[in-house]
Amino acid sequence: MTRAQLTEKILDIKRAQGWTWKYICDEIGGISPVLVVGALLGQMKLVKPLAHKAARLFGLSELEERMLNEIPHRGMPMPPTDPLIYRFYELVMVNGPAWKALIEEEFGDGIMSAIDFDMEIERLPHEKGDRVKITMSGKFLPYKYYGSEQGLPAYGYKEA
Repeated sequence: MTRAQLTEKILDIKRAQGWTWKYICDEIGGISPVLVVGALLGQMKLVKPLAHKAARLFGLSELEERMLNEIPHRGMPMPPTDPLIYRFYELVMVNGPAWKALIEEEFGDGIMSAIDFDMEIERLPHEKGDRVKITMSGKFLPYKYYGSEQGLPAYGYKEA
């Protein structure tokens, strides 16, 4: 069985049982719903205790449980073709240069981690149609200026 086949099996069971992602995440617990759903869709891994809970919930074999605990090959071809995912791609293409400039001005020469990272998604009622609120928080990781001489900064933190 491939990881893609396991994802399809999980989606088939979800569909047949009439489960929501909220129900599944409440049953598995332990980490952010974004990570649980990401793991069940093949983009993240579940730590062993959570892989075991997921395997029990979905009636998976021991081999399939182990597969949920493996580090997956992440990502997708670019640009994405799904309209919702494409909007995120578009957000980055259009706003990315401004985000980069503002982050660098505030923090220095570095990146925002997508590994040491938190994300929350919530629904906000609005009279013109409900809104999606996504909050992202990633650790700032400065570039290391390796080989820097005495007295020069070793990392790309904002200089005073």
